[in-house]
Amino acid sequence: MARPIRCRRICFEPKYDSFAPCGAENVEQVLLTVDEFEAIRLIDYEKKTHEQCARQMGISRTTVTEMYEKARTKIADCIVNGRMLCISGGNYALCDGSAWRCCGKKCDRAEYAAETAGKRKEDRVMKIAVTYENGNVFPHFGHTEQFKVYDINDGKVAGAQVMNTNGSGHGAIVGMLSAWEVDTLICGGIGAGAQTALAEAGIHLYGGVSGSADEAVEALLAGKLAFDPDVHCDHHGKGHHHGNGHCGEDKHGCSGNGGGC
Repeated sequence: MARPIRCRRICFEPKYDSFAPCGAENVEQVLLTVDEFEAIRLIDYEKKTHEQCARQMGISRTTVTEMYEKARTKIADCIVNGRMLCISGGNYALCDGSAWRCCGKKCDRAEYAAETAGKRKEDRVMKIAVTYENGNVFPHFGHTEQFKVYDINDGKVAGAQVMNTNGSGHGAIVGMLSAWEVDTLICGGIGAGAQTALAEAGIHLYGGVSGSADEAVEALLAGKLAFDPDVHCDHHGKGHHHGNGHCGEDKHGCSGNGGGC
């Protein structure tokens, strides 16, 4: 059975919905979907990497690359052949403020509600998970034995609890986070496979973080969290280097099944 298409998150809809050759009449139209437009905006205009674009839109990097290449082809067709570019439709959802800093800044739910249908959006409890050990951010996502999961209401911590992973690998851990209805993850090092799984689950990632877990969450809520948008997990002899952290021994496997970062 075909895999369902995941809804793509965008920050706002385009200000202009069509472009046409000057003076042309009755020209053929080319349809650029809104989610394809967003990929172009993030990669070509904001100069984000495909990985960063994938995280912001809540989808996989492979999907971003496919959308981006398709969109570029459509734009080239319009420029070369004098066709009208129309921007409409697609499989997307507007950012509703539930993804912290998804637009490079903290979304304001009240402002968003006022700008849309004029209807009051009900606040919901968000959940932020942090890889956890002895009060600090654990430096290795795939081998964390605990998460501290924070309930966020009106931009403040309303409660928190420590959850055990029971030694599961990164694939099972992502499933746990989804089951716990986690919106956002803060961690140290994390491999590409786990990052893709998180993006496909719609969980926003802040990697390369170290220090106090509580302070990291407070910094995120204040829009001041220092993180690495290009965090990765590399092997260099004994151990893994995770941006500004280091963890583990040579028993770990970044690309293998079960373990991994």
